[in-house]
Amino acid sequence: MSRTSDTTRSLAQRTNDANSWGADYFVSIHINAGGGTGYEDYIYNGSVSNNTVTYRDRVHAEIMRQVDFRNRGKKRANFHVLRESNMPAVLTENGFIDTVADANKLKSDAYLNRIALGHANGIAQALGLRRKSGGGSTYTVQSGDTLWSIAQAHNMTVQQLKDLNELTDDTIYPGQVLIVSSVGAVYHTVQSGETLWGIAQQYNTTVSAIRSLNGLTGDIIRPGQRLRVR
Repeated sequence: MSRTSDTTRSLAQRTNDANSWGADYFVSIHINAGGGTGYEDYIYNGSVSNNTVTYRDRVHAEIMRQVDFRNRGKKRANFHVLRESNMPAVLTENGFIDTVADANKLKSDAYLNRIALGHANGIAQALGLRRKSGGGSTYTVQSGDTLWSIAQAHNMTVQQLKDLNELTDDTIYPGQVLIVSSVGAVYHTVQSGETLWGIAQQYNTTVSAIRSLNGLTGDIIRPGQRLRVR
């Protein structure tokens, strides 16, 4: 992570930093504009390493696994951050801020979490990283496994398994690491205009479950309020 605050860095500063750090992978995350819709990503349109292509393929697949943006494809361009970085590099464009349908998705904390999870999973797949223990039990998918068989083996429902892993469909693959129990809580900060019903829909839970987790006796919530949703 090169920045944790809203600080502007020039394109040259960004690649100079990454090169000086000896980073393993350069990931430049953006929101698009120009009236289109959907997700796309880019690698350099010149000569690139095999890892550049492989890493991008894995990031692309994991992001598309998490979101329902239109898939605009894998592209190439002569962008500075792709050309001047010494390591494999990808630039992602996550929806269009000037298209209402995309912008509405980007206003959702839950949807932003899915975008982030797609990036994190893709980077982990690209670099061969494995989930650390301690945040809950995990299971590595084997050939022939299904969500139903894994859920049955761990005394949970398919929906609970999908919720824990932010899965939007039933697709899994051998080698994928799934959380099968969790010790962590998930929180949501209420935005203006939100309702308990809408928040429950975002997180695939129920209004009564959110009330119970937060000691609420009614449906009144306020902007800025932090609610536990799982």
